[in-house]
Order: sequence, then C-alpha cells, then structure tokens
Amino acid sequence: MRARIYKPARTAMSSGTANTHEWLLEFVNETPREIDPLTGWTGSRDMQAQVTLRFETQKEAEEYARDRGIEYTVLRPHSRRANLRAGGYGENFATNRRGVWTH
Repeated sequence: MRARIYKPARTAMSSGTANTHEWLLEFVNETPREIDPLTGWTGSRDMQAQVTLRFETQKEAEEYARDRGIEYTVLRPHSRRANLRAGGYGENFATNRRGVWTH
C-alpha cells in the first residue's frame, strides 16, 4: 500500500482558506480505472482509493502511516502571502468612513 500525505490547496472558486488547515492521507490507486460499459462512469476496483484520513499535523499523519507499515510520500504545501490591500473592497464597509458610500 502506498499513500500520499499533503495539505490541500484552497479551491479555485474562492480566495478563502477553509478546509486547508488539516493534513490528508490518501491511498494511491493500485489498479487502473475502468469505464463501466453500462453507465459510462469511471470507476475502480480498489477500495483503498476511496479512503481519505484527516490529521491535525503532518507529524500525526506520518506516525499513523509508519505505525501501520504504509509507504508514504509527503507533498510540501506552497505558501502564499496574504493579498490585503489598503483601500480595498472591504474598506467600502468600514465604520470609520469619511464620506457616504453610494452607488
């Protein structure tokens, strides 16, 4: 069994960072995916590929894998600095505005 340990990136549809603070352990597919002839859906016979485990820290995920003899790879997260601008969109709703906000 092989697994990868990583910290998920934020979604492309949002600039928020929800669901990006935990570390995930996902098992790698052992068998190739197949197309079901009846429905046309893609599937796999590998049940481990459906398992995703969540951990608070990278160390906890590595200890879990090590204790159970799971071969793993750690993917380092890419850090990103905050995009906060003075006078940005949020300033439109500040309580200390000098002028009236109108359309």
